[in-house]
Amino acid sequence: MIAGISLLLAISLCACVDLDTEDVARNAKEFLVKYGYLEEEKHHSKEHFAAAVRDFQWTVHLPVSGDMDDATVHQMHVPRCGMKDVSQAKWLHHRPFHTNHRRKRYTVKSKWYKRHLTYQILNWPWYLSQHQVRQAVKAAFQLWGNVSSLVFSEAAGDSADIRLAFFDGEHNDGARHAFDGPGGALAHAFFPRRGEAHFDNAEHWSLNGKGRNLFVVLAHEIGHTLGLQHSPFKNALMSPYYKKLGNEYVLNFDDILAIQTLYGAPSSGKLVQRPGKDFSMFEDWSAEKSEARAERKDYYCHSMFDAITWDLKDTLYIFKGRKYWMMFPNGTATEPQLTQQRWKKLPAFIEAAAVSGSDGKFYFFKGGRCWRYKGSRLEAGFPRKCSDHGLPRHPDTALYFQPLGHLVIFKGYKYYVFNEKSLKVEPYYPRNLHDWKGVPHSTNAALTHPNGLIYFFKGEHYWTFDQNNLKVTASGKWKQDLPWLGCQRS
Repeated sequence: MIAGISLLLAISLCACVDLDTEDVARNAKEFLVKYGYLEEEKHHSKEHFAAAVRDFQWTVHLPVSGDMDDATVHQMHVPRCGMKDVSQAKWLHHRPFHTNHRRKRYTVKSKWYKRHLTYQILNWPWYLSQHQVRQAVKAAFQLWGNVSSLVFSEAAGDSADIRLAFFDGEHNDGARHAFDGPGGALAHAFFPRRGEAHFDNAEHWSLNGKGRNLFVVLAHEIGHTLGLQHSPFKNALMSPYYKKLGNEYVLNFDDILAIQTLYGAPSSGKLVQRPGKDFSMFEDWSAEKSEARAERKDYYCHSMFDAITWDLKDTLYIFKGRKYWMMFPNGTATEPQLTQQRWKKLPAFIEAAAVSGSDGKFYFFKGGRCWRYKGSRLEAGFPRKCSDHGLPRHPDTALYFQPLGHLVIFKGYKYYVFNEKSLKVEPYYPRNLHDWKGVPHSTNAALTHPNGLIYFFKGEHYWTFDQNNLKVTASGKWKQDLPWLGCQRS
């Protein structure tokens, strides 16, 4: 135990390792080939490579130098669409009276020769209910329908013009289109008239800020299925790097011009974009409003919950959306209850929660803020912006780690030890997740079980972590393997 705790508290002698320049160059070439900046050949001259880098830098609005500087390397690792970009030569338009190039509207690939298109959702991501996904898909199609002559409807049968599906890894689209897990290429699509859009099922898809915004990615990929290529405009929906559409979720003028070039303006002759509230309030699209199963005690079993924790009386708390459930030691469970009725001023869709093992206080995290409650009473000074004191924004999960006597917050490949008295991150943190041998990155929830094991949850899977040996000792599917969650009867 002492050796294990020393490992977790050890000071990292080196905060970072310089990347090998050859690895950077090799990865950059693979990236530039994949996204259409270099031809697929084994050898590229330094001049061609530098020209491709400049082309990419221009596309993503970085200083055009041709050098693989830090900003360029970073941008190549930012999550994006898996479709190729249009080359700069096709985007540029020379103007004799202007010294710089003007960014021209992107070209269109092909089009549908009808105005009423049908779509079908072939399968569903793990993290969201079918109702939420269906509503997000409907809204994403409507975003384009509002500014064009197109009309969309979900197909009732097995055939549809446009098909949407979620896949893992290689899925018969070729090696270039194989999904690479969280990050990287999030999705790709095919132009008319194949009309398919595929999404990486390993992503944590979300509609409320925790994880990848499915609505934005849907709307972008649907644009491809309608015939649109990538746009060089930074704020366009069809930019290669997914952009939030703003508070009102309206399209950029470049998106509108492109879709109307293919299909014309709305039949009414008026350009009316739906108000932002129709798209931004995804939390109101809760399945509780339309699915009978939402009233079941075990609704949280049908998709991933947001957070989970155990209090000092061995009562289990499960949080999902606006509601929470309690599971008592005797195996009985409560009906779903509104989180904000018990914990006043707490927002819906919390991102992480933990109960302190020292005093039983509840901690909640969302965005860069944290809340602390004694029972149901919000303590003075909360909520506060904990990200100002070293905690990450939008944490993945949190738990109380008894050997350290502190909360531990997880985010991506790092973890942070949070001092409950100072409300600051302990010195020498964050540290790499490698200290927690076998725990996957970007987990959704975690808790310490009364049996002494720590459970981590991600998607439909769980991992048990032994606090004494500091390593994962088992894994499986939580719905079927963990009876104390109350899901085996669902």
